[in-house]
Amino acid sequence: MTMKLLATVAILGAIVGGGASAAELSIAANATGKAAEFLRARLGEFEAKTGNKVNLVTMPASSSEQFGQYRLWLAAGNTDVDVYQTDVIWAPQLADQFVDLTEATKDVTAEFFPSVIQSQTVNGKLVALPMFTDAPAIYYRKDLLEKYGKQPPKTWDELEATAKELQEKERAAGQSDFWGFVFQANAYEGLTCNALEWIKSSGGGQIVEPDGTISVNNEKAAAAIDRARGWIGTIAPEGVLAYQEEETRGVWQTGKAAFMRNWPYAYALGNGDDSAIKGKFDVMPLPVAAAGDQPSSSLGGWNAAVSKYSDEQEAAIELVKFLASSEVQKKRAVELSNLPTLPALYDDADIAASQPFMASWKPIFQNAVPRPSAVAKVKYNEVSSKFWGAVHNTLSGNGSAAENFELLEVELTELKGDAW
Repeated sequence: MTMKLLATVAILGAIVGGGASAAELSIAANATGKAAEFLRARLGEFEAKTGNKVNLVTMPASSSEQFGQYRLWLAAGNTDVDVYQTDVIWAPQLADQFVDLTEATKDVTAEFFPSVIQSQTVNGKLVALPMFTDAPAIYYRKDLLEKYGKQPPKTWDELEATAKELQEKERAAGQSDFWGFVFQANAYEGLTCNALEWIKSSGGGQIVEPDGTISVNNEKAAAAIDRARGWIGTIAPEGVLAYQEEETRGVWQTGKAAFMRNWPYAYALGNGDDSAIKGKFDVMPLPVAAAGDQPSSSLGGWNAAVSKYSDEQEAAIELVKFLASSEVQKKRAVELSNLPTLPALYDDADIAASQPFMASWKPIFQNAVPRPSAVAKVKYNEVSSKFWGAVHNTLSGNGSAAENFELLEVELTELKGDAW
């Protein structure tokens, strides 16, 4: 074989299979079930498109556990993981461990909602590129509201009263294990989100204000948590104290609850062929304490960041841009009902046809309240864990909210020191 022919074969091999220049990447993500199938399919598309190979490192469903593992790997300078799927609140805490994507993504960042890009920007450094955004809503059984002549509730007191009535009537009709309302009350980050929503929508502030003021110890905040304590064992099962998102969805999707607080992903699953409530539910903004209060959903969302310890940073950045691309976000919206971070997709006909609820969700996340990660920075995890601990104690009957928040204020003041 001549040298010219050998060179031609080598070039063809590089084009078809990536050749010697192909990179092997790993991405850490908390994808399970349908989300894992979706991600693996997209990674397969990326591999076919680039010739690179991508391994999926699956993470725990709990964001708190996931963050803990990330911190261990990054602190050790782990080179095995190139791309990290990150929660919206982690940017200020992990910024020093990730590659600045500002220059590499300047050709696409203008396409995103400015607020989500800003949420991932720390000291002028774009830490991660947003893949999808999140804000929870109240899911409700529209068939049961119609059956009993009820309207979707607008206040927490109305939700409680309606949930109680529907629970009583459905149990009288033979569903002895039917509940009025399910949500996430386990002692983890999800409880911080739930409790922040109860407090903010009651005029009680947002735990720590943007100027650094610790505001959680106030009457409106305490009243919001005490109100939620009254739901446990009445319209919500005692077991809700151990519920995270999937436990909540399990009760809801089997037709055993009238209302559920959850994230957008549950919409597509609730309309799946194996769902007992397919076509029987709708969504609405979270209630408020009283007319004039602002509905407050916790700002969520997931992003893709490149480890500064990666040996394949160029290929990793290419993967991040692919996962946050319009093409992938559209598929994610259609197949998983995840909210896009690109405004143009909210006018997409295919998304509107497959996920008609999505257009109505846009104002929910645009008015979402951020957790105080930007102000607390590297201390946010401690702030959150102390907060959810105080709330969980209250919900479990270990002290009133006023008592627990008074102690919490002392703890947060000590944690803050001279400054966050």
